[in-house]
Amino acid sequence: MAEQKIFGYADRLSVKQGGRLAIHVNCDGASEAEAQLVRLIHGDSNTEAGPGYVEEEIAHPANGRWAVKKQFTQLGSFLTVEDPALHLKLDGTLSMMAFIWPSMPKHGVRQTIMGRWDTLTNEGFALGINPDGYLEFWVGNGRDVDYVTAEMPLIRHVWYLVGVSYDAATGAATIYQEGVLNRYNSLIGTTTPYDFSSHVQTRFRFAQLNRPDVPFLIGGARDNHALRGDFVSDLYAGKIDRPFISERVLTRAEMDAVKAGHLPPADGLMAYWDTAAGYTDDGIGHDVIDTGPWRLPTRGVNHPVRGMTGWNWTGRNDCFRLAPHEFGGIEFHPDTVTDCGWEVTKTVEIPATLKSGVYAFRLRVGPGRGIAEDYVVFFVRQAKPTARLCFLVPTASYLAYANETLAFDAQIVQPMTGQPPIISDVEIETYEHREYGLSTYNSYEDGAGVCFTSWKRPIINMRPKFRNSWMGTPWQFPADLSIVAWIEHCGYDCDFITDDDLHNEGLDALKPYNCVLTGTHPEYVSERMLDAQEDYVAQGGRLVYMGGNGYYWCVNFDPEEPACMEVRKLDSGMRAWAAKPGEHYLQTNGSKSGLWRNRGRAPQKLVGVGMISEGFETSAPFRRMPDSWHRTVSWITEGVEGELIGDEGLAYGGAAGIEIDRYDLSLGTPPHTKIIASSGGHTDNYVLATEEILYAYAGMVGTLDYRIRADMIYYTSWNHGAVFSTGSIAFGQALPAKGFAGTTSKVLRNVVDAFLKDGPLPGRQWTLEEKQWR
Repeated sequence: MAEQKIFGYADRLSVKQGGRLAIHVNCDGASEAEAQLVRLIHGDSNTEAGPGYVEEEIAHPANGRWAVKKQFTQLGSFLTVEDPALHLKLDGTLSMMAFIWPSMPKHGVRQTIMGRWDTLTNEGFALGINPDGYLEFWVGNGRDVDYVTAEMPLIRHVWYLVGVSYDAATGAATIYQEGVLNRYNSLIGTTTPYDFSSHVQTRFRFAQLNRPDVPFLIGGARDNHALRGDFVSDLYAGKIDRPFISERVLTRAEMDAVKAGHLPPADGLMAYWDTAAGYTDDGIGHDVIDTGPWRLPTRGVNHPVRGMTGWNWTGRNDCFRLAPHEFGGIEFHPDTVTDCGWEVTKTVEIPATLKSGVYAFRLRVGPGRGIAEDYVVFFVRQAKPTARLCFLVPTASYLAYANETLAFDAQIVQPMTGQPPIISDVEIETYEHREYGLSTYNSYEDGAGVCFTSWKRPIINMRPKFRNSWMGTPWQFPADLSIVAWIEHCGYDCDFITDDDLHNEGLDALKPYNCVLTGTHPEYVSERMLDAQEDYVAQGGRLVYMGGNGYYWCVNFDPEEPACMEVRKLDSGMRAWAAKPGEHYLQTNGSKSGLWRNRGRAPQKLVGVGMISEGFETSAPFRRMPDSWHRTVSWITEGVEGELIGDEGLAYGGAAGIEIDRYDLSLGTPPHTKIIASSGGHTDNYVLATEEILYAYAGMVGTLDYRIRADMIYYTSWNHGAVFSTGSIAFGQALPAKGFAGTTSKVLRNVVDAFLKDGPLPGRQWTLEEKQWR
């Protein structure tokens, strides 16, 4: 019997009461699945230190048997060209050229740079790279294929001008290959004595046969499979800059002129994709402008990366806004996906009476466990806000970590965590089958960092019960369900909104609420999200920052495809990869990415604390600081006996751990901030965050560096606004301990109860005489 497995995703993460949700499901080994709507309450299966996994089945018309089937995903990025009049169906003489920067030239598979080629039937023509890493032009007539191949192999990460001229009358096909590296644009420099040039001519036996249904593609070629139908294969890895095609033979002198930076000859030009055109202060979209005579609409699939340096980058300008003509590079990756593109399996109506919260359709086939079970998670918003409390779900951070495979690919994981990973069958399945995409903590096969992520695909770690394999504890979404369970246990009326809601609606999304709770790790924040939370506090809102390493990376959601988020990891911060020189700016809005701290908005300015360390094998308790007895804040620790807070928890047994933040006046912590409690005595597995290091020296570890601690803080703002920050990811997972009656729960309940009330906050204020005396 075939192995049964099921995976799915929703067309959106957030849906209002009365809205509609489309569910996309892929299933192997079964034609029906059992579906059940559930409300997710607690996501950690640990029953020794917490309540275990908790879900509530919800009656819904969509519950029951769903018809499911095998669905296929188009991997890889490429450009499609709309050519209904078949202008590029050149059946005879032609020339093609492009600047290229190959990232895996000797990859063992054919790569198509551009052309009109059918891989299944061997019909058409294309310019590309053969499996041995040599530039090649080929034509096919459905029976045979003729090739002309360069003599010199292409070198990884070196810019070339490549092309071909083909004279159908004589059969002469001539390869053109010239290096165009300068002091800045390539991996190697001008002193490396490589010969990049190759000019080879051969005579073809026949001309190409072009079927009218075969598309012209840049970065791939059309293929077909009996089950899945047409798809794109022979995908290219690397950058392409300013490709063009002409219907006549170009001379060597004309090609050399293009190498010198001139435009291609207008005579005979059929299409010229000016990849450097279209930049604005707000970035650039996915349409590539054809300035040729037919203006053929051309668009990227699976987010080819733009805002990248081109063949003529001089190193002087580090942003496409300054010199757009130097940023014509478009980077392609054969193993990327930002939209699985599956057919809709089921469209469901969200009842107008369904309370705001965290939900999923639980899908099961066969044994109904492991890869035979999936949860398609979504968040229901109140149609009209009614609660005073809001949980801001950090979906941007869920996207950043979506399907990360650090346990498989990152050599540093075991030294970081001090423990071997324990891999689940779900992780093995998705690692072996990369069609569900990667996280922004991964690199593509060619070594480039993943800068785009999307929810239009199954996200296996945005599921309840999921345990991070290299940490051995829930992380992100399943960890945040501990906060959800605490809200449920305390009986608070709470509305749920997501990061993408906040990005789209700004401050208006938060205004209805007296108090906003974050998740355990709101690390990825767009400018709109950050502005909204800052304005919310300044206008009298109360924010509870429930995590650590938050408000860290600057991201943006794609305005053309809002399910997709972009980030560039730069030269500072704890990061899995670093963007190349000149490629630090987001193509989706033109802003510099990297750390918010490096853009003048350190998290301390909003939440009073910021990232200082991470460690993944132990957590510690907090110890009350002198400020906690101050008359203005002593109410926060009311009911806490002794000095320790959080000496229990589901994340390594304590409330201060995993990733921790500290108070720092030099980075913008408000001067009147009170430190309620601090951790200490962390192990040497906790190391200083890299953005803190100017000179490295021995001792930047938990047992020796006083800076490595989590600070729990509180400060007041304008109009009775306030911020309470836990300074630790592990704090949220400590809430369920002792039946939600532990010290962390007591502290948080004191804060939330106070924050929900209108008017002044608790705590006797200083009188004028006392202020003068002080």
